Amino acid sequence: MKILSIAGVRPNFIKLAPLTQEIKKHPEIKHILVHTGQHYDFDMSKQYFKELNIPDPDINLEVGSGTHGEQTSKVIEKVEKILNSEQPDFVVVVGDVNSTMAASIAASKLQTKVVHIEAGLRSYDKTMPEEINRKITDHISDILFTSFEEANNNLEKEGIKQNVHFVGNIMIDNLIQNLDRINNSQILENLNLKKGGYFVMTLHRPSNVDSKETLSNILDIIKEIQKNNKLLFAMHPRTKSNLVKFNFMQLLEKMENLIITKPLNYVNFLALVKNSKAVLTDSGGIQEETTFLHIPCITLRENTERPGTIDYGTNILTGMDRKKILMAINEINEGKFKKGTKLPKWDGKTAERIVRVLINESAK
Repeated sequence: MKILSIAGVRPNFIKLAPLTQEIKKHPEIKHILVHTGQHYDFDMSKQYFKELNIPDPDINLEVGSGTHGEQTSKVIEKVEKILNSEQPDFVVVVGDVNSTMAASIAASKLQTKVVHIEAGLRSYDKTMPEEINRKITDHISDILFTSFEEANNNLEKEGIKQNVHFVGNIMIDNLIQNLDRINNSQILENLNLKKGGYFVMTLHRPSNVDSKETLSNILDIIKEIQKNNKLLFAMHPRTKSNLVKFNFMQLLEKMENLIITKPLNYVNFLALVKNSKAVLTDSGGIQEETTFLHIPCITLRENTERPGTIDYGTNILTGMDRKKILMAINEINEGKFKKGTKLPKWDGKTAERIVRVLINESAK
């Protein structure tokens, strides 16, 4: 059996790490790892291969940045050539980025079976490019692996009932495998932080960071939070670029309780999250990681494709509503925030379940 896996951005690498390790246990499987190069910054991509013990990609497409159309067309064109050359049995795509959708389109047109890990997530917000990507990918996939039971329900509503497998969350596999390293991280000491004595913030979505007006509002919120709380801001390159463009960086640098860092490696970032008082984010994956770690999560979005993190986990949605955000901060400081529960099959065995299904499918 030959499996070709596609990675494009940071979350893809994290999800592919446990799958790659599980595949190694099966010598009958040949695995080809393709990096589309959608994230070409070292801090956002290559370091994750090194840190998570993922072998260097067999193929790097070096697609780089560009508009949605440019990225999508480049990935389709280049993946098509690889598929014609390698003739894999399965193409594995993860998540909901442009590389995910483009690779699934290329494979589907060539009658290669598409395997979608993290299928069935829905925000029902078509202004999010990721929502378009995940819906298209799901509807042309042959095997769909879900991380929430609700995701199965979403797929069934759309008429997708065959070959849907609830296997759990592969991102949590990776977290569990790295818990010892996370617990032994020295990042708190390096930044002079104390457990439970700070908040963590990440922001990267265009809807939050590309507008001067929105960023100005965020600055006001950050200024208010850090008056009485230490706040660590792990700054995404896109966010930093816009803060510089709008001349906001100097305002941030004057805030006494604000610590600004570049994007951190996986282990150090999760160590900061695990030991924080709470996280403010617009990321999808962090909503899941905080739920597993029982850390309060304030999601700076109007909706989420991961409602399970709200229904069962530690997550709440506030959007950019200043009043809601500060109210949540106060509840966390007073110990009144919800604790959350563990979700089914978030147990570190998702990759094992996925590989077992693929072996069975290959034998048919």
